[in-house]
Amino acid sequence: MIIRPRRLRRSQTIRKMVRETTVAAEDFIAPLFVVPGDGRKEPISTLPGQFHFSVDTVVEEADVLWGLGVPGVILFGLPDRKDGVGSRSYAEDGVVQRAIGAIKSQIPHMVVITDVCLCEYTDHGHCGVIVDGKVANDETLEILARQSVSHAQAGADMVAPSDMMDGRVSAIRKALDDHGCQETGILSYAVKYASAFYGPFREAADSTPQFGDRAGYQMDPANAREAMREARLDVEEGADMIMIKPALPYLDIIQRVREETVLPLAAYNVSGEYAMVKAAHEKGWIDGTRVMMEMLVCIKRAGADLILTYFAKEAAMLIRG
Repeated sequence: MIIRPRRLRRSQTIRKMVRETTVAAEDFIAPLFVVPGDGRKEPISTLPGQFHFSVDTVVEEADVLWGLGVPGVILFGLPDRKDGVGSRSYAEDGVVQRAIGAIKSQIPHMVVITDVCLCEYTDHGHCGVIVDGKVANDETLEILARQSVSHAQAGADMVAPSDMMDGRVSAIRKALDDHGCQETGILSYAVKYASAFYGPFREAADSTPQFGDRAGYQMDPANAREAMREARLDVEEGADMIMIKPALPYLDIIQRVREETVLPLAAYNVSGEYAMVKAAHEKGWIDGTRVMMEMLVCIKRAGADLILTYFAKEAAMLIRG
C-alpha cells in the first residue's frame, strides 16, 4: 500500500483546512520613524516603501495601520540635535514623546511601543554613554531609565529597551514603578545579535557608530546557549514580553526560547531581511509578495507570537484582500 500525504494537498481549500500555521494582521507590530518638523513624509532610500514621518503624518500612518487590523506600532525617533549622552532621548518635547501623545489621542486603543536606546540620540552612534573610549554599562542605565519614564509619562503602553546593557530591564522596571508607571509594560530585546542585517535601519535612523562596532554588547551570532541565558535574565528582571532580533537567520533561537518561556515572544523581521526581498523583487529574481508571506509564516511557525516587521502594512493589506 502507498501512503499518500498528497491527498491533503490536492486543492487550495483542503490545504487551508489543514494548515498548521497562520499569520494575521493582529500578529504585526509596525516600526515607524519619527522626525522633527511638520507635514513630512519622506522616503527612506534603504527601506523602499518606508518613510520618515513628522508627528502629524505619523498619526495618519498609524490610523491606516489600525484600520488594516495592525494593533501596534513601535516608534524610533530622530532628534533635532545630538550630544554625547543622548539627552534628547528623555526630553518632554522630543519627537517620540510628542508622537506617543498624538497617536494615543487619535487612536486610543492602538498599542504604542517605544524603542529605548541611545544610538539615535548620541553624536557617536553607540547605544550607551562613552567613558574612557568604551560604552559604559552602569552609567547608561540611568539614562535608559529616564528615557523609559518619559515615554511612559507621555502615554506609551510599553517600552522596548534595545541597548543590550546588563541589568537594564531591572533598572527600567524600578524607575517606572517609582514614578507611578506600574501599568507600563516592558518588551525587552532580550536576545539581540551583533548582526550585519541592521545596515538599512542604521541609515534610516542615522545611528551608525562613529567608531568601533557593537560586538562588545550585542550578542555573538555563533552563540545559542547564551541566548537562553539572556532571555532568562530579562524574564527574572521583570520583562513582560521578550524579543529575538533578527528573526529569519535565528529561527532556531526563536524556537529554543519559545520552549523555554511562557511569556509572549516577539521576533524582529529586521531591515536587512526586508531590504533584500525588496531589492531582489525589483530585479525580477523573486516574487516579493510570496517571499514576504513565506518569511512571516516561517517566523510564526518557529514560535513567535508577534512579529515586528516593515512588511506590516503590505502584508495586512494582502491578508485583508
